[in-house]
Amino acid sequence: MKRILVPTDFSEHAEHALKAAAIIAKKNNGEIFLLHLLELPSQMSDAVTGGGSIPEVMLFIKKANETLQKIQNQPYLDGISVSASVQFEKAFNGVLSFNKKNKIDLIVMGSHGTSGIEEILIGSNTEKVVRLSDVPVLVIKKDVGELKFKNFVFASDFSKEIKKPFKKMVEFAEIFDANLFLVMICTPNSFKTTINAEKTMKEFVEKYDIKNYSLHIFNDANIENGITNFSKTIDADLIGMSTHGRTGLSHFFNGSISEDLVNHTTKPIITFKI
Repeated sequence: MKRILVPTDFSEHAEHALKAAAIIAKKNNGEIFLLHLLELPSQMSDAVTGGGSIPEVMLFIKKANETLQKIQNQPYLDGISVSASVQFEKAFNGVLSFNKKNKIDLIVMGSHGTSGIEEILIGSNTEKVVRLSDVPVLVIKKDVGELKFKNFVFASDFSKEIKKPFKKMVEFAEIFDANLFLVMICTPNSFKTTINAEKTMKEFVEKYDIKNYSLHIFNDANIENGITNFSKTIDADLIGMSTHGRTGLSHFFNGSISEDLVNHTTKPIITFKI
């Protein structure tokens, strides 16, 4: 995970994400791609194709590049290769297209989350990237200081379909020499006996060369609450899980546990696409 994309809207949350990406890059000898997306009103889009407001569009670009240059000169980025780009595109579309064109390994994004009717009708750009990205997405909610990530919770059903994301999760954990807390959440709607849950987890994990891990089973009313409450019991620094990337009506009716966690918890979350 050496090629790290950090989308920025120049907000405080975006700076938290960039600081986190800088720590990861330094630990992993990586490079950072800083991306600012200009989502222009329709009259501004017309200007790009020959309208009368081109000077105003150029001003947007000039100001964005000046701000990106100031960010690149921040002391916490010293010693890291950082390239910056400005694109005209909707935020989440721009992030996903940049990712594919530049073979990004990890996306680090800031988020303040959403709730209530805003979450149902709009959702956040971060949530949409989490749902649709083919590469891991690390979501940072606040300034994480030194970003130790020593206690890393990874919640899963440990089925065959998560083999690929599980490998990526282990790679990320190794960057921080993290203590992995592998947990299966059992709920009334997805109940497993302790014996069956332990058997599933042990048979899955024994196929991987993992250090510093422990297996856990946690019961709760639903999976989101289970992950949140288990993370509190072990004082987790990071929560990880896989996401199916549902879209359309399937996403609306079924929801997504990873997106809910992105919206509702203050802890950093990393998702891995199945």
